[in-house]
Amino acid sequence: MIDIQQLYQQQNNELHNILKYWIDNTLDVAHGGFVGQIDHFNHVVPGASKGAVLNARILWTFSAAYRFTRQAEYLQVAENAFNYLLLHFWDKQHGGLVWEVDANGKVLNGRKQIYAQGFGVYGFSEYYRASGNTLALDKAIELYRLIEKHSYDAKDGGYIEALAQDWSPLEDMRLSPKDANEPKSMNTHLHILEPYTNLLRVWDDAGLKKQVRSLIRIFLDKIIDSQTAHFQLFFGMDWEVRSQIVSYGHDIEGAWLLTEAAHVLGDDALTAEVEKMAIRMVDVTMNEGGDTDGSIFYELETDHNHLDTDKHWWPQAEAMVGLAWAWKITGNADYLGMLDKSWRFIDKYIIDRKNGEWFWRVNKDGAPYTTEDKAGFWKCPYHNSRALMEVMEVLHAKR
Repeated sequence: MIDIQQLYQQQNNELHNILKYWIDNTLDVAHGGFVGQIDHFNHVVPGASKGAVLNARILWTFSAAYRFTRQAEYLQVAENAFNYLLLHFWDKQHGGLVWEVDANGKVLNGRKQIYAQGFGVYGFSEYYRASGNTLALDKAIELYRLIEKHSYDAKDGGYIEALAQDWSPLEDMRLSPKDANEPKSMNTHLHILEPYTNLLRVWDDAGLKKQVRSLIRIFLDKIIDSQTAHFQLFFGMDWEVRSQIVSYGHDIEGAWLLTEAAHVLGDDALTAEVEKMAIRMVDVTMNEGGDTDGSIFYELETDHNHLDTDKHWWPQAEAMVGLAWAWKITGNADYLGMLDKSWRFIDKYIIDRKNGEWFWRVNKDGAPYTTEDKAGFWKCPYHNSRALMEVMEVLHAKR
């Protein structure tokens, strides 16, 4: 029998551990904002550049943490992130968030990655929810309108990956070097749906509702493979599939983000359709991508059946949330059992008990890689903090 009260308390303790790590280690006293990179051994990398995604995710995390805990210190960190984003990442000439600044806050890469604009909407809207600061809501709405104006594909639906600093077309639209250079991706669409859902909570706008509904339909009709219940990752402009990789973390993250979006939209028929697919996606992820210790593997290259057996921190976090939502939707306690097992794996192998925060990834035997960041461009406090808050919310409702 799983002790829900004990599980809640363990997760609550870990949430505060993560937030304390970021407060104690990442504030950039010399240059403002937050340091750009901390290595595996907890050494700050001098002169590291700073990314919009990291800063927007810090804003979201500490805003959400303040709403969850009401600890004033967390709102102060969120305010720091908000001010730094506006001062250094906001493009005062063209609007939107630039991709990367140097350690002093000067623009290094001004490209408008739509993924980053999405995280801006997510952070600004959550900061508004936490603080009531109307400038944050204004910026979230402004970013939403810029995304719609420059990235939305009125012909085939969906959103183009990236544009230049002045919003003109780009030849190389990749989010990172490991991505395919294609005009549309699952990842960017997921991280537009997520912030649009959050913005809809505080801004009841007919156009925004229409686009949230449209995004849900794109996932159901284009992005999810109806045969396998996996996300397809990259697409041409007309939604021709251009990838053969299964990303287990994205599948289970997407399952709950789609369900959340349908709930916020409030369409009962659409919610029922989404919930049915979400449960299927959670089941497929755990059956195909789950290991016997409660963790999930990274990804599968289906064209030559190569399984990447590393366990990255963020898919483990998202698995907990997907399982919590599956338990909430179905009432089936098997999902709670899997959630508990997932948490025990994280607790044993992913949390860095010596230096704090979570390891980026461990191998199949649970040994951490020492070459990965503890904090950086892609290593942010949002996946793990959000997972703990989401799971605790479900546990609290079920107690």
